Amino acid sequence: MGTMALAIEGRPDRETAIETIHAALDEGVRYLDTAWSYYLPSRPGTGEPEDLGYGERLVRDALASWDGPRERVLVATKTGYRRTCEAVAAGGDTGASGTSAAGVSRETPDARNAVEPARQHLQAAGSRYGWMADSRPETMIRDAKESAAHLGVEALDLLYSHGPDPAVPYADQVGALRDLLDAGVIRYAGISRVNRGQIDIARGILGDKLIAVQNQFSPSHPDPEHTLEYCEQLGLAFVCWSPLGGFLDPVDQHAYDQFREVAAKLGVSHQRVTLAWELAQYPRLFTIPSARNPQEIHDSFAATRLELTPDDLAFLNASVAARRQTMAAGM
Repeated sequence: MGTMALAIEGRPDRETAIETIHAALDEGVRYLDTAWSYYLPSRPGTGEPEDLGYGERLVRDALASWDGPRERVLVATKTGYRRTCEAVAAGGDTGASGTSAAGVSRETPDARNAVEPARQHLQAAGSRYGWMADSRPETMIRDAKESAAHLGVEALDLLYSHGPDPAVPYADQVGALRDLLDAGVIRYAGISRVNRGQIDIARGILGDKLIAVQNQFSPSHPDPEHTLEYCEQLGLAFVCWSPLGGFLDPVDQHAYDQFREVAAKLGVSHQRVTLAWELAQYPRLFTIPSARNPQEIHDSFAATRLELTPDDLAFLNASVAARRQTMAAGM
């Protein structure tokens, strides 16, 4: 289960959020995904974020108040991103890539980290909330230690580099994970938003302590660089974020037409069919759908019990392969 939707803009109240995590755990979820940067940034000009660490503390408190086997739950978190909060100028355009016109953040939410203007700034179209890469090794190491404190653990189960930072050589980012492993701050490492070349760099530095790659994967974003297949060749777990398309950026709903067709035949939601199709791709593939209430996570987890027929899988595979080919041609 991904917990971003419980911690950032549009999140439910805290009681509902904890109830949703409990519902997931009671269903059988044993992997919770959070991040250092899952919090609401400050209003413009107010400096420090008002609830820094909210997402990780939410996971900690949900686990502490759950009466199930805590030792069987793996908690993964991520480091290397910040949140931003800025008013979009009238007539302003974040651009197709989601980066501000200047390519920088005009305000950082963390007064401790005044950063140079070259930082990559990602922002969903129409939103004043954004994300900023900051994967300097010293920042990653400090934030990882803060994550352990937020989660109330001596060592993090699994820590991902949240994504490549154009201002930092990728080997230096991965080197920070290596330092954290050597210091016992984390037990295992993962990487996210990466291509095959970056996977190779990470494997060369981390060896068998690199256990997972977390990339976007769904019918509307079908991994045009084939990193899923590469992880299968290497024996790495593949964790797909936004497995239902995501909710912060516009999603091409036509990519799910065939999934709705199969869902109508089976009498279930197309989201459940989508997750079942993804789980059928690779035995070590994990989906981390978000949910803002218990009903949503109940429907998502039911995908683990939905077996699609070979004909259904072939039909859905063909539709996604066609989309992937179209996307690859445009890259």
